[in-house]
Amino acid sequence: MTRSGVRLPSAPPIPVISRDWPETGDKSDTTLLHTASKRPSKKRSPTVGSPARGCSTTSSHTPSKRSLQPSPRSPDARRRQSSGLIVRGSTYYLRLRVPRSLAGIIGKTEVMKSLGTGYRADAVRKARIVAAAFEQQWRDIEAHGIQPFIPTTPERPKLAPTPPALPADKTLREAFELFRSDPAKQRTRKTDLHYLNLIELTVGLWGENRTIRSIDREASRELLDVLLWLPSNAEKKFPKLSPLAAAKMAKEKGLTERLSPASVNGYMCKFRAVMNFCQNEGWIDRNPAKGLQVIDRVRRRDKRLPFSTEQLRLIFDAPIYRGCVDDWAGYATPGHARPRRGRFWVPLIALFSGMRMNEICQLLVADIQRLDGVDCFFVTEGPSDADNGKRLKTAASERFIPVHPTLIEIGFMSFVEGRRAAGAVRLFSELQRSSTGYYSDPFSKWFRRFLERAGAAREKTCFHSFRHCYRDALREARIEHEIALALGGWSSGNANEGGETAAAYGRGYRAQTLRAAMGQISYPDLDLSHLVESECDG
Repeated sequence: MTRSGVRLPSAPPIPVISRDWPETGDKSDTTLLHTASKRPSKKRSPTVGSPARGCSTTSSHTPSKRSLQPSPRSPDARRRQSSGLIVRGSTYYLRLRVPRSLAGIIGKTEVMKSLGTGYRADAVRKARIVAAAFEQQWRDIEAHGIQPFIPTTPERPKLAPTPPALPADKTLREAFELFRSDPAKQRTRKTDLHYLNLIELTVGLWGENRTIRSIDREASRELLDVLLWLPSNAEKKFPKLSPLAAAKMAKEKGLTERLSPASVNGYMCKFRAVMNFCQNEGWIDRNPAKGLQVIDRVRRRDKRLPFSTEQLRLIFDAPIYRGCVDDWAGYATPGHARPRRGRFWVPLIALFSGMRMNEICQLLVADIQRLDGVDCFFVTEGPSDADNGKRLKTAASERFIPVHPTLIEIGFMSFVEGRRAAGAVRLFSELQRSSTGYYSDPFSKWFRRFLERAGAAREKTCFHSFRHCYRDALREARIEHEIALALGGWSSGNANEGGETAAAYGRGYRAQTLRAAMGQISYPDLDLSHLVESECDG
């Protein structure tokens, strides 16, 4: 600005006093506006300190929008004291907004620093100290225009991950023993014996000190090849040879009586189970025997066949049904005795109920009961906490079956009542349990000899053929499929229709319904009239 050709100095800037509130980011401004008189006063006030006439100072204050009361979201005054605290993970941090006048110098609009604690009380105390340090630094910048070093949170050094310690390598025998003692599994004595045989076979093949980690795919195929050449019943036929030596001998001589494909696959399945256990325990990375098996070219339905009518006639015309010396050593010798114990009843029950051999041999007297006026077999395993020696093949095996009218006519219920009156516990107490835990094992060996002595032995037929006869009789009688499954203890294999789920609903068929279906089962070409109790001598 010029006056009379003389440039006058510019007016000084209007002084503004500002205050920032880092807790909320608000700001308040106070402006001091001084207006001087354009004409000098002719008189000065004699009073010291009195303001000059014609000039004035105006104070303009713009208050902050910050509420004097705590925010409704704040539960108490501690919230205001700890403003800027944030939590990341389990650590508290302090976040402060840089004043606008310094943001360009510092290069940041806010700063954040770790307080190094997860406890709120400590964080509040440390936050005050850190905030005061930042305030002092910002004042220094304003006064000297020098940007001091602003401490930042140092990054924690990244430690190289420690590789997991490898578990101690197990020998093959150690792995088998730990597998057998696994408390998560419960196996029958018979299954455990199969695992013991597999242990001896693998140890004989690979050595006592062979470790689990050293067994690879090639070794697993070597085991499969030995099983393919292992003779059936090798322990009995070649008792002096180890399984490995027996397999080598059979391969050299080209023996044909070897393990069936089903038996080979059974052993490989057990070996895979052991390897799966080792993998789950972290001893090996993968199962080297996964998927190894042989093709069984014989269809399942052709593995066993039902007895023909001729075979059934030969069986039930044998001396034990017509008259023999006794039902023990003299069962195949004709005589005047007609004993009615296990060897007499078990084949008949199998033919007219479809029950499995062990299900019949393990029957208790209490397993034959009357339900809704119908005499029934109750096929159960018994209490889980009682070792009564009873075993079932599957969960679907637990069922009740009405006693067939032909069995009643022959005198079965009279036999049961006689056993009950005598206080017997087991229905066939003379049948002994084998070392494998099954009552059916000794009976199976006897029945094989019985078929040969009776002239009824044929290829692909055995005691289980009675169950095939029973299934065919159900088909011939046009029994509804679900009723047939209930009578035979077969599980529904149709997973697409939810057969297993549907079977879990309801209580099943009534005894009267099953008896009506049972009454339709017959073998019209088989004459058993000589077994009817009224025609027998005893």
